[in-house]
Amino acid sequence: MYALVDCNNFYASCERAFNPELNGKPVVVLSNNDGCAIARSNEAKALGIPMGAPAFEYEKVFRENDVKVFSTNFALYGDISKRVMSILAEYTPDVEVYSIDEIFLKFNGFQHYDLNSYGHKMKDQVLK
Repeated sequence: MYALVDCNNFYASCERAFNPELNGKPVVVLSNNDGCAIARSNEAKALGIPMGAPAFEYEKVFRENDVKVFSTNFALYGDISKRVMSILAEYTPDVEVYSIDEIFLKFNGFQHYDLNSYGHKMKDQVLK
């Protein structure tokens, strides 16, 4: 049994982890030099802000909808990624980190586990 863990809207979620007041609000993280959107919360996606949207073309949308816009902070995102991957690696010895926000977990020998509950436990620990 394999699991793929993919963190939702990772950069936006990282910003929210350090500022919970952002929860429920549209969040956009911009690329280097603040050129275009590289991460969008679900609320920002609902406003029709596409991936790769040039920031200058969406300034009015950002302003009118109180979109919280952030410059990238790759040091922060990398640190949080390491924490997330470390937590998930505690649940199985066989892992393959795929990207900053994705990891494959192999669950050989876990046939007597309730993997649904185990998965929820992993999610809760990561969120904590």
